[in-house]
Amino acid sequence: MTAEAPSGDNLVARGSTIVASALGLFHLANVAGVLVLSTMVVRAVHLTTVLALVYLFRVAQPRSRDRPLAAWHLAVDVAFATAAIVTGVYLLLRWDAIALSGGLTNSLDIVVASIIVLLVLEATRRAVGLFLSLITVAFLAYPFVSPYLGGLFYGRGVRFETVVAFLSLSGQGIYGIPIGVAATYIILFTIFGAFLSGFGAGDFFFDLSRSLTRNLRAASAKTAVLFSTMLGMISGSAAGNVAVTGAFTIPMMRREGYKAHQAAAIEAVVSAGGQLMPPVMGAAAFIMAEIVGVPYVTIMKVSVIPALLFFFSTFCIVHLQASKADIGAPTVEPRNAVGTLALLRRGVPFLIPFVGLLSLMVAGYSPVKSSAYAIATLVALYAVFHRPDPRTLLTMAFESLSTGARGVAAISVACAAAGIISGVLAMTGLGSKLSAFIISFSAGSLPIGLLLTMLVAIVLGMGLPTTAAYLILATVIAPALADMGLPLLTAHLFVFFFGCVSPITPPVALASYVAAGIAQANINLVSWTAFRYGAVCYLLPFAFAFGPGLLAEGSRLTIAGTVVSAAAGVFLLAVAVVGYFRSALGIGTRLAAGGAGIALLHQQLLTDLVGLALAAIVAVVAARTASVPTERRGSETGPPSVGS
Repeated sequence: MTAEAPSGDNLVARGSTIVASALGLFHLANVAGVLVLSTMVVRAVHLTTVLALVYLFRVAQPRSRDRPLAAWHLAVDVAFATAAIVTGVYLLLRWDAIALSGGLTNSLDIVVASIIVLLVLEATRRAVGLFLSLITVAFLAYPFVSPYLGGLFYGRGVRFETVVAFLSLSGQGIYGIPIGVAATYIILFTIFGAFLSGFGAGDFFFDLSRSLTRNLRAASAKTAVLFSTMLGMISGSAAGNVAVTGAFTIPMMRREGYKAHQAAAIEAVVSAGGQLMPPVMGAAAFIMAEIVGVPYVTIMKVSVIPALLFFFSTFCIVHLQASKADIGAPTVEPRNAVGTLALLRRGVPFLIPFVGLLSLMVAGYSPVKSSAYAIATLVALYAVFHRPDPRTLLTMAFESLSTGARGVAAISVACAAAGIISGVLAMTGLGSKLSAFIISFSAGSLPIGLLLTMLVAIVLGMGLPTTAAYLILATVIAPALADMGLPLLTAHLFVFFFGCVSPITPPVALASYVAAGIAQANINLVSWTAFRYGAVCYLLPFAFAFGPGLLAEGSRLTIAGTVVSAAAGVFLLAVAVVGYFRSALGIGTRLAAGGAGIALLHQQLLTDLVGLALAAIVAVVAARTASVPTERRGSETGPPSVGS
């Protein structure tokens, strides 16, 4: 047995937990009106605390006595954390004077501003990764190198003092909209998700998913789809979803008959889709609402149909894959099986806050207030139904606050880095120059512009989390798409979708890697299988870019017709991906099914007719193939594709 960590490390760990819980309480008190603070004060307190938590993370990790933290590591981390606190306090003390003077600063202000920029860059490297840190440095360098650039990117240059003061001592750089969203929407919803998880909602959602799919073909895979959808509503993290749900669902799918790489790919795909499902669509969705200038409930509304189509496609894929592998419904009732109604009664403390959250937002309450009320309702109902002793309840709440605050640290640091990028774009006019460059490069063609955006989004997503990738694309590329005629909200949703599928896009597919580790499967095989299973998500953004009915725009009849057509298209795409409909299909029939699916996804009468014609051909061929004896069918269709 390893020895316990040294007492000093334990002290730092306890202190870090207390600080994280205090940050959560601070935001709850601010929302409740107990604290009445200006926007800048809230943002500064939030970022200061988050930076300190990031720098103390390594120190707070438990270690054995034979592998202690190096003294110089300890000294550097404590020095960085101290610098974050000192500069944050200085900014809070000086902010009013700087703002009232119209932005006049002194030499000490510039020193502090420079340190804040460096702290954000290093915290970004630690919490998010080197890629985002380097991208931020590249943008930060532009004001100083622009006089030496030619053509479109030439600039007159900006003094160092002006740059760091604008970025650190105003509300348009580091303390701009991205960190503002992190300090309001994201922190409250992250805390709500932590409370749900800490109070047992994960177990309830898993049991409910198993109950709803108990007697269906491929019950375990469909449980994974439902469970990850439910969990994705409250977490919005692909890799996190895989780590939580995959531990249950991947072994279940393997026992049911799925191959290891198939089970891992299914889990990775549905977990990535969790970021698309309202009400909590990942941190980027809240930032989108602020940038576009629409209520968050509008983002939820326009995202519902694409999200449901994505999960419907995954449902179809797991069903067809099970039919192809002859995986039937389970014949043995699970031990200790509980009826659905009994489960729903047990889940009242989780369902009422969840429904209440949606109802309040639809009724016009802000997402921040709605999430705060939902947290209070959850704690009250849990106390009524489970009757824990007060000490236990307080401990659970304390741990949930700490978990929620820690969970937002990496996102907040990414938002601060994005603030540097957006600040540079605003200060130098680089944003309009990049937009003009993109329009020129795509020759003003919207389809080409969308294709280029997809490629850039996928490349950025290889090295960045969804939120960071979206923030860069939203500030650089989305305005160019809007200038080419795409509605602004649609442009941002297009970018957001491709940021969400980056965790399952090879060659760097983080969600697939986590799932492969759980399933003990080949990483590359899992990645490419997940890429195929998630094919619909790569097509949906193009579909709603040219078909606003998928974003619930237009008459009810138009929306209904578009949804029916798209659902049929999604099913046919699933047929093409799996290569099965009533029987195994040949390559020609699969291509026809894929063409029919793409045509039906496009919102136009002519393409719908073409899609229906191709679908009819697929149905006829599938019916004839199904009537052929098994021996002959195997020779006609050829061997199954790798990874199918």
